[in-house]
Amino acid sequence: MAVSHIPLPTPRARSLAAMLLALALLALPGGAFAAGASAEPFDYAVLKGRARALAGQPYADHEGEIPEAVSNMTWDQYQAIHFNKDHALWRGRDSKFQATLFHLGLYFKRPVAIYELKDGQASRIAYDAGLFDYGKSGIDPTGLPEDMGFAGFRLQFSPDWVRDVVAFLGASYFRAVGKEMQYGLSARGLAVDTALSRPEEFPAFTAFWLERPKPGSNTATVYALLDSPSVTGAYRFDITPGDTLAMRVDAALYPRKPIERLGIAPLTSMFMVGENDRRTGYDWRPEIHDSDGLALHTGSGEWLWRPLNNPRSLRFNAYMDDNPKGFGLLQRDQNFDHYQDDGVYYDKRPGLWVAPRGDWGKGSVELVEIPALDETFDNIVAFWHPAKPVEPGQELLYSYDLYWGTASPGPKELARVVDTFTGLGGAVGKKRTRYSKRFVVDFAGGPLAGLDRNAQVKASIRTSAGEVELATVLPFQATNGYRVRFDLVPPDETENPINLRMILTSGGKTLSETWTYQWSPPPANQRELHNAGHLQ
Repeated sequence: MAVSHIPLPTPRARSLAAMLLALALLALPGGAFAAGASAEPFDYAVLKGRARALAGQPYADHEGEIPEAVSNMTWDQYQAIHFNKDHALWRGRDSKFQATLFHLGLYFKRPVAIYELKDGQASRIAYDAGLFDYGKSGIDPTGLPEDMGFAGFRLQFSPDWVRDVVAFLGASYFRAVGKEMQYGLSARGLAVDTALSRPEEFPAFTAFWLERPKPGSNTATVYALLDSPSVTGAYRFDITPGDTLAMRVDAALYPRKPIERLGIAPLTSMFMVGENDRRTGYDWRPEIHDSDGLALHTGSGEWLWRPLNNPRSLRFNAYMDDNPKGFGLLQRDQNFDHYQDDGVYYDKRPGLWVAPRGDWGKGSVELVEIPALDETFDNIVAFWHPAKPVEPGQELLYSYDLYWGTASPGPKELARVVDTFTGLGGAVGKKRTRYSKRFVVDFAGGPLAGLDRNAQVKASIRTSAGEVELATVLPFQATNGYRVRFDLVPPDETENPINLRMILTSGGKTLSETWTYQWSPPPANQRELHNAGHLQ
């Protein structure tokens, strides 16, 4: 059973009901389709022309333009509606894929048009009551219009016709799975004005074209039209399932108006509590997160690992770059014992890596961390923000690959960070006279296992503020690597974020990726020293 949070076409929060709904929806059997209207010529060039023309027209939001009976569904009603698996698109054909649809209703009130594309001809799939089993929903489908549309779709891949490998549902959200068949974080088609003082804009896919796969093909192609008050877009997705599911994405964007913060290839995830951040560690499970770090491969070739946090207040970071080679939100920690969750299996959550095609120019990978008190809240966002101003009348072309799975990217010749722990600093058995934060970072892999135990391995640690003390670098048998410990004494009174960077070196040679971290000291009146009474 693939278990998931469902991506909603609302701001970042997801209610518990929405999460439970996702668990049910994404475990349902395959779906169905009926014949549509007359066919019309279609290809990616036609879609780009349509998106460009749409950008020259006023934005029209069609959310809620559905019958009242559908719009006012309760959670239980929506959960009771199942897709009729006997009518799955491409069922019974020589295809390794089947496609099924999501019904409109509850949180999904924006009609989405869905077409089947065959031999360059697109036919709209009309709504029909026979496509769904309404069960005990109490919904009478009689009289619902054929042009009502759907909420989204999902694909299954042979030989597993029950569990889906990708789902597009809500705004421009979509998710996919690797070999673990476990949903986790989400991707989006586009982000607009994330983490600004005004409300974020959520562009939506308003139409999809599902191309009939060639017999025996391992790749399915999907086209999508994106629309929002600020921008329109044409998208092509080439989806290839596997141990790591691969997607090639081509996007053509047409701004309606200037956009202050455009987010390309946005990723959305959740981090509530982890080994490095236990601010909300009141749950019985040791760790709760879909992703535990942001990985970056910069245009200059540097590899960075930034552990995620659940901060006390919204935190925004921009990592400047020129022609980035890749970035992603990953779940490196895949040890079940660290989560102890046998319901949603955080240890099996896939990471998502973005690999740009061609030159993206100057810009920044931007990371947003939002305070969260509950695991049903997606509080982590990462995306590429181009440096050039975005103005109406432009055509912005982006191409990139998405890789969904538990295998983490990175060079074999460098050690990587496998754990980051934090706690109270100070020397054991000695009375603390000032507050400090302890950082413990474990590196493994790359050249570390082959080093002589007498090798002079050093940790190059840089901090934007405060004083580093009690630093040690020692071999660590448990990971066949090295463990670095150090304390950071923050400046008096400040609560401003402190940025840290560290790499391992030996003989002037870099041995590891760059560990980077941001820590905000607690208020001065909360810097407890926790000294035992017997210490002098």
